[in-house]
Amino acid sequence: MRLSTVILPIHRWAEGQKIWRRAEDLGFHAAYTYDHLSWRTFRDGPWFGAVPTLTAAAAVTQSIRLGTLVTSPNFRHPVTLAKELISLDDISGGRVTLGIGAGGSGFDATALGQEPWTPRERADRFAEFVPLLDRLLTENSVSYEGDFYAAHEARGIPGCVQRPRLPFAVAATGPRGLRLAARHGQAWVTTGDPKLYENGTPEQSVRALRGQVEKLADACAEIGRNVAELDKILLTGFTPDRGRPLESLDAFVDFAGRHAELGFTEIVLHWPIPDSDFAADQKVFERIAMEAPAQLG
Repeated sequence: MRLSTVILPIHRWAEGQKIWRRAEDLGFHAAYTYDHLSWRTFRDGPWFGAVPTLTAAAAVTQSIRLGTLVTSPNFRHPVTLAKELISLDDISGGRVTLGIGAGGSGFDATALGQEPWTPRERADRFAEFVPLLDRLLTENSVSYEGDFYAAHEARGIPGCVQRPRLPFAVAATGPRGLRLAARHGQAWVTTGDPKLYENGTPEQSVRALRGQVEKLADACAEIGRNVAELDKILLTGFTPDRGRPLESLDAFVDFAGRHAELGFTEIVLHWPIPDSDFAADQKVFERIAMEAPAQLG
């Protein structure tokens, strides 16, 4: 079981860099950030770009993995994203993981002046976006003409430091997304079942997550892949447990242990943000980071 954190890009870099360095000092496996133009209750406050933030984080850290959790087609194009990722992977010395999902109906969906896509449209675009991005990160030159995206002799030289490319962590719960994770992912990401967040119980959440893992296994079996090859990442904070796992070391170890039994190999905690949904005691958070991995084995 690996323990990682997600650091929202809300801090000016003079302060933000201290958090990224501290995440490495605490021994986190990875530090991720959200790739949005703005997000939920943070919309009217500071919010910085994911790729520049990760580039800066790469310059002030040495070993911690870095990544998006997650980027999406909402305002990205595979050609330009691939170029940024190749650059970021080089700057970081091969420490980048791309968390990628289909996107949603939030502020990103309309920030470029377009009408928000329906769930079906998001799934259709995602199904085209991921395979094209895969090619752009592994081939020197790519030409492609699809329903939503095109590339004309797009160059990917010199490619990623990580070979054949940086790993994809595909966020998905539906059948089409799970098939993409099975085919293209080195990891799979979930936040649980959103329908349970308001009124569900932790026990219901565990059952729902078990069902998601089983569906992922089915998607892998369809193409002859062993589901054990995929890391399974749980981004916390969106299940009925909410902030309770961060109330104490014992509470977190119990939470993480129950999810390790489901097959999860990485748990991601939000870096505490006072007066927000991600408020938590910083000292308890840091104790969890330093002591929980040894207890989880």
